[in-house]
Amino acid sequence: MLKRKVKVGVIGCGGICRGTYMENMMYRFSVIDVVACADLIDSRAQYMVDKYGVKKMTVDEMLADPEIEIIVNLTYPESHFEISSRAMKAGKHVYCEKMMAPTFEEALELGRLAEENNVLFTTAPDTFLGAWEQSARKYLDDGIIGKPVTIHAQCTSHYNPETPFFDLAPKYFFFPLHYGGGFPFDLGGYYLHQMINLLGSIKRVTGFGGNLNPTRTYMNPHHPKYGEEFIVNTPTTLLAALEFENGVLGTFHISSDSANTIKFQITGTDGVFNLGDPNAFSDEISVERAGAAPSPEAIFAGQMPTSKMENILDDGNDDQQLGEYTPIQKVKLPLLHGYYASSRGVGLADMCYAILNNRRPRCHYDIGLHAIEVIHAIQESCKTGKIYEMTTKCPRPAPIRPSSLSQTCQETTLDD
Repeated sequence: MLKRKVKVGVIGCGGICRGTYMENMMYRFSVIDVVACADLIDSRAQYMVDKYGVKKMTVDEMLADPEIEIIVNLTYPESHFEISSRAMKAGKHVYCEKMMAPTFEEALELGRLAEENNVLFTTAPDTFLGAWEQSARKYLDDGIIGKPVTIHAQCTSHYNPETPFFDLAPKYFFFPLHYGGGFPFDLGGYYLHQMINLLGSIKRVTGFGGNLNPTRTYMNPHHPKYGEEFIVNTPTTLLAALEFENGVLGTFHISSDSANTIKFQITGTDGVFNLGDPNAFSDEISVERAGAAPSPEAIFAGQMPTSKMENILDDGNDDQQLGEYTPIQKVKLPLLHGYYASSRGVGLADMCYAILNNRRPRCHYDIGLHAIEVIHAIQESCKTGKIYEMTTKCPRPAPIRPSSLSQTCQETTLDD
């Protein structure tokens, strides 16, 4: 049965909206009906009007429009709290870009407002609904490495005011070096959301780090502020130990102060699971375990198959102990799920189906709230030198069923 479309209004028409978001909301997901947009910079909103034919509104007009059910908050992190809280107080459901707020305290208040106003509140990143992420969830749940024991997440990069246009205009505003948009929030959220998707809630946190180099210098001679100092008011390097509710132990290393690295891996009782980049919907995943890729044994007519055994222990006694040695092998795993193309907005589409089918959205705010408390917990541990006991919990989101459907048909897996 054909379902109705859910009408949404978009607030914030900057780079992330002009990139993949608007294109996917307009053409990729049939359940989404974008009817209006708003931005403080009129030319940005006008661009959406001219390209996509949506209506331009003020924020007040959008919040007062009874047809608009969901507000998509694509503003800068500093504005997330104001826009999301106003929308929920107006009775609108909200989908918000990462992270939901610059501080844990503001995130808690947004969660309270969602419950108080009886509205759905979902947050990015939604990449954990992507092809490799959902396939990894199924493989892990099916026991491909036995019982998970540890997880290690590492993402480092080198963020500095190096370009000739750094922060000169809204188009060149580099939010990862500003309050609420630091690297732990910018990319750390992707790793945390996928860890929660795979392993569930985190129980305790301890960590080190913070803002290791708050005073930076405009480095490009072509910049008008070349040689002047620039203050970074956000954590840039955090290193933490995590204890999950299910007993798995983890490390979380996120930094914008060093060279580029990516490492995401789970060890288990039976093998090692190499994960992909959680900022991407499609990436390679592999497993390392004994006998993962056994060599085929050719058997010719009239020949009996043989068992390859190796004597691994000879203690000189008459009774030899024979053991079978199976080498550890690394095997690339096929992706079993859709959303392998750039699919930002899939969390919004899932939210629309949650409204239509009266179910819990997979990007429920309590996942984002738990993730932002982890960042908060690491910073608190840095200050106090003590282990931080988490105060929030969240269930693992429901998995998406595997499919081999075409890109335009993948949306049906959300209609559950």
